[in-house]
Amino acid sequence: MKILLLGSGGREHAFAWKIVNSQKCSKLYVAPGNAGTSQIAENVNLSVIDFEGIASFVQTNNIDMVVVGPEEPLVKGIVDYFQNDHELKNIPVIGPSKKGAQLEGSKDFSKKFMERHAIPTAASRTFTKDTIEDGLAYLKTQDLPIVLKADGLAAGKGVLICLSLEEAETSLKEMLLESKFGAASEKVVIEQFLEGIELSVFVATDGKSYKILPEAKDYKRIGEKDTGLNTGGMGAVSPVPFADEQFLQKVERRIVIPTIKGLEEENIRYTGFLFIGLMNVNGDPYVIEYNVRMGDPETQAVLPRIKSDFVDLLHAMGTFNLENYTFNLHQFTTTTIVMVAGGYPGDYEKGDKIEGLDTILADNKSVIFHAGTKLGPGGEIVTNGGRVLAITGIGNDVEEALRHGYETVSKICWKDLYFRKDIGQDILNLLK
Repeated sequence: MKILLLGSGGREHAFAWKIVNSQKCSKLYVAPGNAGTSQIAENVNLSVIDFEGIASFVQTNNIDMVVVGPEEPLVKGIVDYFQNDHELKNIPVIGPSKKGAQLEGSKDFSKKFMERHAIPTAASRTFTKDTIEDGLAYLKTQDLPIVLKADGLAAGKGVLICLSLEEAETSLKEMLLESKFGAASEKVVIEQFLEGIELSVFVATDGKSYKILPEAKDYKRIGEKDTGLNTGGMGAVSPVPFADEQFLQKVERRIVIPTIKGLEEENIRYTGFLFIGLMNVNGDPYVIEYNVRMGDPETQAVLPRIKSDFVDLLHAMGTFNLENYTFNLHQFTTTTIVMVAGGYPGDYEKGDKIEGLDTILADNKSVIFHAGTKLGPGGEIVTNGGRVLAITGIGNDVEEALRHGYETVSKICWKDLYFRKDIGQDILNLLK
């Protein structure tokens, strides 16, 4: 198959790495891609939301399948665009319809969906500028801390955990009256704070059948011991030792099955990946959020653990044949360490030359995934984003995987780079 993959981050490099290792792929294009994808596929200078340009490229190059990495084109309706075009509608597009993408595109939609289908989640209510007085009164009735979520997409920055009533009141006013997160905070979900341990479960589905992929735990905050600002993710570990078989059975029974059934009952087309952000509260799973694509950097930890053919998985989803797909996993552990530009998640520089990549030998101990990188004028690899590289270590256990990952990290440098040195330490402490 000739495949077009949309996106430019670490998640997409991991997808590309997995796709080109399949004998079912004859040619892979990545739009727009990064320096890492350019080494294994052909990058195409197309925006992920240029639907006309993507459609034209698909037709001109006889593309057999389109794989959508990020959420924005899904929320804006790329699947519907293909479905509504008689020349494109038979090309599998891996991702949900615009309505299905509302599970991520609107926190209010996803909370109401969970309520309708009795899926365990934190209690919440949604408010707008017109009902802000009701929202302020509601805050006074809630326990602290309290969570405020911008309804729409806010690049991972639209969630605030407020420790005091004053902070919550100020934040609600800023979000609704001052557009703190732009159009994303025209509605705000006020949500009960759940105490527990976070993890993510990933599901592949064709809308009826599903396969549960390996779970992962990610590390959101910039500082060690989970301090400082939230980021897109500073690292990940898979599998998660505290997510035992009993817990994962609860996740499947209480969350995965009702979610897939709910989508089907509501006639919502959903063909692709579903990321379920969970809180383990005393052994019971609660949904924090849905994402309608794979997570980043969890993908870089999860995909290396998939043993069966990845293109077969994608095609089975896209052709509504997932029931017949055989899913196998490697038994090793993976840990991902994200290397970022100095200043991230605030202001940071781009264009710094990355040294040391050419000295790292290809082995079974680690994989380097590019995120914010591009080729410089002399063909050198330079930084081009906040999260620059994700290094996935592979080992028999968490300790060995971390050792292999950090050994590779130590060989790479550029001006003002930063990474957390404590990824996975909480899990090691739990295992002691």
